Amino acid sequence: MTSTDETASVDGTRAARPAGRPRSAKAEKAIIEATLDLIGESTSLAELSIEAIAARAGVGKTTIYRRWSSKEDLVVDALAVLKSPLPPLEDGPFRDRLVTYLEIMRREASDVRSRCVMNIAMSGYDRDPHLVERIREVTIRPRQEALAALLRRGVETGELRADLDLPVAMATVVGTVMWYVKSAGFGEGGQLSENLAERLADHIMAGLLPR
Repeated sequence: MTSTDETASVDGTRAARPAGRPRSAKAEKAIIEATLDLIGESTSLAELSIEAIAARAGVGKTTIYRRWSSKEDLVVDALAVLKSPLPPLEDGPFRDRLVTYLEIMRREASDVRSRCVMNIAMSGYDRDPHLVERIREVTIRPRQEALAALLRRGVETGELRADLDLPVAMATVVGTVMWYVKSAGFGEGGQLSENLAERLADHIMAGLLPR
């Protein structure tokens, strides 16, 4: 077996082309969406099956296995799709940058499927620590690093207190939003209020500003 397939040309000779069928962007999108839909419907990772994903996406199981070697690889890629890249947070007043970060968290928390990322990252570790760690690496860790850099920059510019306790400050920012998500922040239609980011920023900063 060679590493390339051959196709017949007009004159009867064989022209080499890369092995394997070309990937269908439409099929991949359908598979990703099906995976996210099933997770969003409270299907646990243990219950989630390639069969169910294939049926929802309208593809065969072989179509999925051509692209992902395991259910775990597919889940990691699917959940990563929900976390779009953060905009630049290096320039401008600290409050504006903090509002931008909090607004991204608000939008993601208002989306049922995006909330699944946090639920899995927080509650699934005991059942499948390796998978949850992979999910955290591609979805949670970049957000943590961006927030840490944002706070450090605020200290460097003198906008935040010099003795800032970085882990506590990060927990304050993230924990405040999570409290809204888990407790009392949802208004009509299950959405966090649109001015939440600015309200939170003003209160959070009260404990971060120089004395």
